[in-house]
Amino acid sequence: MISFNIQKPDTALTTALQDKIDNLTKPKGSLGTLEEIALQIGLIQQTLSPTLHHPVNVIYASDHGIADEGVSKSPKEVTRQVIHNFLNGGAGVCFLSRQHGFEIKIIDGGVDFDFPPIPQLIDRKIRKGTRNFLHEAAMTQEEMELALQYGADIVTDCHNEGCNVISFGEMGIGNTAASSMWMTCLTGIPLIDCVGAGSGLDNEGVRHKYNVLKSALDNYQGDNSPLDVIRYFGGYEMVMAVGGMLRAAELNMIILVDGFIMTNCVLAASRLYPEMLPYCIFGHCGDEAGHKRVLDVLQAKPLLNLGLRLGEGSGSVCAYPIVESAVRMINEMHSFKQAAITKYF
Repeated sequence: MISFNIQKPDTALTTALQDKIDNLTKPKGSLGTLEEIALQIGLIQQTLSPTLHHPVNVIYASDHGIADEGVSKSPKEVTRQVIHNFLNGGAGVCFLSRQHGFEIKIIDGGVDFDFPPIPQLIDRKIRKGTRNFLHEAAMTQEEMELALQYGADIVTDCHNEGCNVISFGEMGIGNTAASSMWMTCLTGIPLIDCVGAGSGLDNEGVRHKYNVLKSALDNYQGDNSPLDVIRYFGGYEMVMAVGGMLRAAELNMIILVDGFIMTNCVLAASRLYPEMLPYCIFGHCGDEAGHKRVLDVLQAKPLLNLGLRLGEGSGSVCAYPIVESAVRMINEMHSFKQAAITKYF
């Protein structure tokens, strides 16, 4: 079983960072969240002059057995179709990545389709989709361990290529259902409050989705430990994201968190290694039912609230300019002394 050596950022630099921020030419605290982000990134990087290098959006993709139960408006073949759209540069996250200078890495972790060799598609297929967790565990212990390792290895590659700020996205029909199961099992929030419309279910569809997931929860005979919940209900792409997040924290990288699914991956990762949370910047609060609730559990302060629910890492990439502004603030604003301005607070 892969393990991670994650240390919380040393807080000894806090006073010096805060003093630098407070002495920039502005009223104290007047740049609000930008000041909070600058402090956080300074602590992550252990410097008074943090930098952002080679941002990458990693998209893990896989299919889910539970999709056979009609818990999503979209059929499973949409997973492979959207991957082709990624590869052709036509997806929502593609224009955002171009706009904000992100490299995109696309990983096939378990799509129910035989892709031909494609240089831009990283093949880490574990199985052609998870099993149906209404009836059995989604994956074996060995498959879960492999997914964690694959997810971590991709992040190591990004780090070796000069990346120090990383966003995680996903593609997999049925993964809001899997995320709802992680959320209820790992937080104790009632399942009814964790289930939403996903890719566009109507009220009747949401009721059906809830009933399927309630039956799956009733059938679950595991020990409710984080690892067992992750294995029993997760998708390969979700477990890979957990491994990726944990490796990113281990490497002192900035983790940009996307929507409902990726926030539940942070939840799962933090149940294994609570020390990873200070490395996370939460991009947005989306429209999926339960997203705000799980953000509240994590005591997270999302940067945006734009009604997004696309996934793919789109919300975290969209929020990146705010992160960049925070870093520019601490590096490019003059101090009162530099500007020869009387300190006015």
